[in-house]
Amino acid sequence: MSASAPPAPHAPEPDLDAYLARIGWQGSTEPSADVLRRLQRAHILAIPFENTEPLLARRTAAPSLQLPDVEAKLVRGRRGGYCYEQNTLFTAALRALGFEVRLLAARVLIGARPGTVRPRTHMCLLVHVPGETTGHLADVGFGTPGIPLTSVPLAEGEYEQEGGHRVRLLREHAPDRPLADWELHSLTPQGWNRLYGFTVEPFEAPDFDVANWQIATNPRSPFSQTPWIVRTLPGGAHRKLSGRTTLTLTESLTDGTRHERPVADGAEAVRVLDEKFGIGLPSGSRLLAGGG
Repeated sequence: MSASAPPAPHAPEPDLDAYLARIGWQGSTEPSADVLRRLQRAHILAIPFENTEPLLARRTAAPSLQLPDVEAKLVRGRRGGYCYEQNTLFTAALRALGFEVRLLAARVLIGARPGTVRPRTHMCLLVHVPGETTGHLADVGFGTPGIPLTSVPLAEGEYEQEGGHRVRLLREHAPDRPLADWELHSLTPQGWNRLYGFTVEPFEAPDFDVANWQIATNPRSPFSQTPWIVRTLPGGAHRKLSGRTTLTLTESLTDGTRHERPVADGAEAVRVLDEKFGIGLPSGSRLLAGGG
């Protein structure tokens, strides 16, 4: 028997043409900071954020993060997904186009009380453009209104987004930590909202298999209990379907107005997903608040 280890399996190649068609891409695909910004925007506007898979599976299974399965769902299946699926797909496409991508793990900070330490359950990306020294924070899978619609340089400062929306990156280097902590914030009428915090050490795909299982199947995970579906629209508008006991459709417009209405039952929820979000659930699905 040979003492040498077998070669590592190659990652599957993405169906790049199908992906670019799904996000409505037109123009150059030469890797540049501008192309990266526009790719993120096109992806977010085309593919909604949704966590229906754990709810329909009733917490018995997690969505597959294997690229062929992610493509079947998000590219060819009129579906969306949450951060692991979305950023797995985006990573494969970016690498195929010539970008260098590092997977990062972030702690969600929205609603966290001071001193609370949450686990690293969010996947985001550090992307390097050929010939540039500064990386870019890229993320197509954070399902909250106010997210950066385009990638931003990994440097402290404020960045204006579409429709005048502003985000910022802050950096803190504590003496007892080997790497600096970064925080991403989004400006709201009430002030700066902390979205998530991260460091830049690389993570690998199997790390997120573990997190994916916990998020999808742990009965204490909000994603295994409550629908959270977001469709981002141009100019900062968005639609959201959510609710712990009663599902509510929220439509926020670019002029700041917001409309809400209750969704009667699981059958209507499936129709709303189809008509308002472009999501086609499997035949016979009934999406309810409370994980049903």
